[in-house]
Amino acid sequence: MSKIGYARVSTTDQSLDIQVAKLEEAGCDKVFTDMASASNTKRDGFQALLGYLRAGDTLIVTRVDRIARSVLDLQTLVNHLKSNDIQLQALEQPISTDSASGKAFLDMLAVFAEFELNIRKERQFEGIAAAKKAGKYKGRKPISDNTKQSILSLRAKATPVSQIANSVKVSRNTVYKVINQDINK
Repeated sequence: MSKIGYARVSTTDQSLDIQVAKLEEAGCDKVFTDMASASNTKRDGFQALLGYLRAGDTLIVTRVDRIARSVLDLQTLVNHLKSNDIQLQALEQPISTDSASGKAFLDMLAVFAEFELNIRKERQFEGIAAAKKAGKYKGRKPISDNTKQSILSLRAKATPVSQIANSVKVSRNTVYKVINQDINK
């Protein structure tokens, strides 16, 4: 039975030092780290952590928002850990999956974290709407008809989407949009 820590910051401007120090103080034998958004499912440290954990281990984080961003994400992780006989504990919150009250508190915190994220998104959309109304946010310019024709002619020659995007100097997403618009005409 080992204590394994996980620390994460969202950007390279932030430091992992405080989280790592708290996890080491809590007796973690090993600490995995990431510098990536929680919504990034391909976090190398997180994937390595999941591969390292064994039955009987306790996964320790400073706060639950360091390991999951949404209620669904957190519940999926907790269910995965539980099915592998691994406990989850948060140092700064009274959370531990080995008790009913700890699990209940975990679920409540996750709900509030998701609520806060949704409020932030709503504010962002409101700000964009206000900027559009004021004429300050216009979006990007539409691509020209010549560019659309180039995309469609390259696609007709069975050119791969990535190659089309590189040669026409647009994103792959734009190539897909042009192709879909042409199909839906």
